[in-house]
Amino acid sequence: MKILITGGSGFIGSNVAEAYLSAGHEVVVADNLSSDSAACLPSDVRLYPISIESPDFGNLLKLEQPDVINHHAAQKSVPMSVENPMLDARINALGLLNVLEAAVQHNVRKIIYISSGGALAGDAPVIPTDESYIPKMISPYAIHKYLGEQYLHFYSVTHGLEYTVLRYANVYGPRQIADGECGVVPIFMNNLLSNQPCTLFAYANQPRGTTRDYVYVKDVCAANVAALTKANQAVLNIGTGIEVDTETVYEELAQLIGRELPLIRRPERVGDVQRSALDCRKAAELLDWKPTTPLRDGLRETLAWLEDSRRKPSAEAHR
Repeated sequence: MKILITGGSGFIGSNVAEAYLSAGHEVVVADNLSSDSAACLPSDVRLYPISIESPDFGNLLKLEQPDVINHHAAQKSVPMSVENPMLDARINALGLLNVLEAAVQHNVRKIIYISSGGALAGDAPVIPTDESYIPKMISPYAIHKYLGEQYLHFYSVTHGLEYTVLRYANVYGPRQIADGECGVVPIFMNNLLSNQPCTLFAYANQPRGTTRDYVYVKDVCAANVAALTKANQAVLNIGTGIEVDTETVYEELAQLIGRELPLIRRPERVGDVQRSALDCRKAAELLDWKPTTPLRDGLRETLAWLEDSRRKPSAEAHR
């Protein structure tokens, strides 16, 4: 099977590319390389430096004729979406539409769409939260991810396009970079290794910080492999079902690294949901998938990768 991964040179996308290759599939990547390095990718993956917004995206599909598009490309920052809703809409809504139009025109069989479990299920009355919950969205990022799910339904009904939606919890693991407001795990790791203090954003009634469901990237890759042939026309949570507050993540990392610094405490950011964890029983049923990596083990493996990457030249660090 030939799979085109949008955003495939990034943290999650490059890990998924490796998983697809290991499963015997052919992989092509489309990525504008705005924030990630092509050094993440295995040498036998063809990379096209193109944006999902480009009018030439259809020409790429005409050339490669993929069976499946795995859509990871996105504007991924909730705070950035609040600051610049137009940018978020351009990438996460209009960019997806460009991909879907091209997919229909060039006979792509299926889309695996990466949505957000945390942003859509956050602050639900029942935690862990299943896929039936109607989200109360408090950020443009969440709005546009949910809109994308509705567009997929439209393209399925109208054009017969198959799809599977994977609503990720908070994914962490090797290759994740500390880029501004995203990725608390690499931000904390880098700060602790550099002997710099860490910042904790917290609501007044939740002083240990917001809670999230942290799922290891290798477990996420297994879900992407299973979704190639299973769970058509389904929306699935991909997480652990375990609610973990930000201060606990910091404490785990401080213990692994052997260094503890005072936390700088700041008020919550606009758009941050207070609590989130995902009920993933539907993925177990339809994908035959369950996470297998405990948080401590995943953090240990991520730390080992980061320490190794800090010792290497930058061109090798992402591999």
